[in-house]
Amino acid sequence: MINRYSRTPILKTSTGTQYYQTTRYPYIPPTENDIYVYTTDSDRYDTLANQYYGDASMWWIISIANSEYSQGSIFPPKNVQLRIPGNPFDVLNSYYQENNLL
Repeated sequence: MINRYSRTPILKTSTGTQYYQTTRYPYIPPTENDIYVYTTDSDRYDTLANQYYGDASMWWIISIANSEYSQGSIFPPKNVQLRIPGNPFDVLNSYYQENNLL
């Protein structure tokens, strides 16, 4: 399981409270390798990521690729077409570069 925060620096406030450094998410351009699916009542971003990538922790890639829909839930809207990026490892590399985590 790939944890997107595993390389993110943990910072401290002057009072000692710990927090993660601000995270920047990459733009995920459409490619010819993308998969398009229509959502059903039972779909969740994590189960879709597990189905297409074999790793539920990559749910955020599908969510960010479909940013026109609410980002406040693990459940995508019902009966909409979602884009599943074809190569999640390109997205991960962009994520690591944008956040200076390489």
